[in-house]
Amino acid sequence: MKIGVMVESFRAGLEGGLRAAAEVGADGVQIFATAGEMHPDNLNAPARSALKRRLADMGLELAAICGDFGGYGFQRQEDNPRRIEGSKRVMDLTLDLGCKVVTTHVGVIPSQASHPRRAIMAAACEELARHAASVGGTFAIETGPEPAEVLGNFLDDVGLPEGLGVNFDPANLVMVINEDVSAAVEMLGRYIVHTHAKDGLNLKPVDAEMLYNAFAEGGIEGMHVGDYIREVPLGEGMVPFKEYLAALRKALYDGYLTVEREVGPNPRADIELAVKFLRNLLRGA
Repeated sequence: MKIGVMVESFRAGLEGGLRAAAEVGADGVQIFATAGEMHPDNLNAPARSALKRRLADMGLELAAICGDFGGYGFQRQEDNPRRIEGSKRVMDLTLDLGCKVVTTHVGVIPSQASHPRRAIMAAACEELARHAASVGGTFAIETGPEPAEVLGNFLDDVGLPEGLGVNFDPANLVMVINEDVSAAVEMLGRYIVHTHAKDGLNLKPVDAEMLYNAFAEGGIEGMHVGDYIREVPLGEGMVPFKEYLAALRKALYDGYLTVEREVGPNPRADIELAVKFLRNLLRGA
């Protein structure tokens, strides 16, 4: 397995984040492409070629692109045409940059197969999967809002494994639903094409839908997210990383472990320690 870093986690801009990723010893990077200079509208063909050269010169691979447009994902029918079109353009950009994986949140998948929102989400994901498969890429749904079993059943129902996969984030699973990470890997292993290396704590039970609605709406009156979940540096939370990596190996996953640090006053220091932490685990230290 290789170690990646989410460029935005450094909070240093694109160029600063790329330099920092190389300096901390990452093998590759993941970059957001839904706003700013990385948005497909703002990255023409010469700029795309220049970015590929820049990555190569720094000894970095592109592990994945983040195509998350925020909000409610693909839960709302009226929003989906615009979001689907934007996601397709992000996929096309990703392929132009020599990468095949776009990660995204799709929203909270209902556990009931008959729930009307599930059909709306499935239709959107099917269209995205067909586009991805047609160009040789994969849209990877990030774990977190729902149990692994629900996500696995949803993917099976969509039925297009060539274009749809999983971005496995163990911290989301332990923080939000306190799920057994190794069992979740076993359940989703055939779909995993990228992972996040993140850690966290579940402080008290929380309704996943309410929590993700708070993220989508920028907060809900009377709900303090920090009372329920807390992201912490790697090795300081509830993710059993040694067992997690063993489960990934058993599932024959050999891709990227991409460090994501969304909070904290000194992200660079946390990321550098995370890279060392993972490198030691991969070497069997």
